Amino acid sequence: MTPATDPRAFLRALFNAAVARAQPAQVLAPYLPPPPRGRTVVVGAGKAAASMAAAVDALWPADAPLQGVVVTRYGHVPPGLPQPRARIAVLQAAHPVPDAAGQQAAARMAALVQGLGPDDLVLALISGGGSALLAQPAPGITLADKQALNQALLASGASIDEMNCVRKHLSALKGGRLAALAGPARVVSLLISDVPGDDPAVIASGPTVPDPSTCQDALAICERYRLPLPAAARAGLASGAFETPKPGDALFHHHAAHLIATPQLSLEAAAALARAHGVAAHILSDAIEGESRDVGKVHAALARQVARRGQPFTRPCVLLSGGETTVTLGATPTEGPGQQRCRGGRASEFLLSCALALQGEPGVHALAADTDGIDGVEDNAGALIAPDTLARAQALGLSAAGHLARHDAYGFFAALGDLVVTGPTFTNVNDFRALYLPG
Repeated sequence: MTPATDPRAFLRALFNAAVARAQPAQVLAPYLPPPPRGRTVVVGAGKAAASMAAAVDALWPADAPLQGVVVTRYGHVPPGLPQPRARIAVLQAAHPVPDAAGQQAAARMAALVQGLGPDDLVLALISGGGSALLAQPAPGITLADKQALNQALLASGASIDEMNCVRKHLSALKGGRLAALAGPARVVSLLISDVPGDDPAVIASGPTVPDPSTCQDALAICERYRLPLPAAARAGLASGAFETPKPGDALFHHHAAHLIATPQLSLEAAAALARAHGVAAHILSDAIEGESRDVGKVHAALARQVARRGQPFTRPCVLLSGGETTVTLGATPTEGPGQQRCRGGRASEFLLSCALALQGEPGVHALAADTDGIDGVEDNAGALIAPDTLARAQALGLSAAGHLARHDAYGFFAALGDLVVTGPTFTNVNDFRALYLPG
């Protein structure tokens, strides 16, 4: 494979390199602490929880005590897990809207970490998706309340920081509360970041690290986006009763948190592969946020400037970016605000908007995909575009603008045969975008 002769294969290879850099089996070992004098308990939540647990189980000394439980999204358990003799139980639950299985998993973890002593160790395996999977509502709030609020948050256009600020203040475990239950045991958190900025307090709503945000912050976000708040939730936020442990709390003095995989590291892996093929690679940012369709337009403008002006980069080159964009669902004549279904997710919507903005610009190829292998709620990780994307769509009678207006990027790319389908990757460092301009 040479990039110029097979741009699609080249872009897929870059994506694969980014995902490979975030695999727990490849990166976890240097961060694993030695066995303690007492017990070792493993807890964890997220789309990478099962693969992280498998890596820990394989690396932990056979003669050292180890027990635990983690929860991951349905279908995100690597083949062969859970093994009958594995020391860490792997549970599955719903994402992005929590379900009873997630609540039960959270209850098991809470029970497991209580009663530990200062000689014991808690290994917390945290990755993106953990907010929904660790579903233990705060007192007075029901699972149904949490489900309704999660659905409203997902459709609101709120950033991941804002969504997780609300989630952690309405949770019994997030925002550092799981670590509080584990005291006086030492807690070591191993984190795979899926958030812009890699803040441990935001990743999966920070169940084992201090939380700098406040109840008032959470309440302001709910009011800003007009989110439906049950009476108990509003009262708990307004009174400060749902406040989380803060930085500087003695609770966290002997704890540690390590980022073992991040969006930047995965982008660097993709860039290294591109350069090995003689293609200059430029990382625009690992923390791009905003509406997917707007970010798509900006990337298209950058690619066009390179293609037409040789600025700010010359060809051949690839433009790489990561982060977490947003799809804000609007209203249709038969649906209320936020009730429209998005088919395709952030990456596919970004790419469809990018294609429309490029208008068939010669020599611009692109891939956008979610590194967890699932873009939104469909079965694709993302999609690909080429200079002939809009022409092929028109020949099939497809309206790119119409599909974008109704948030159906999945239907558009499926009809063209341009979906990227990988299945779950068992890790998650968020969005991956690559625009390739041959020489």
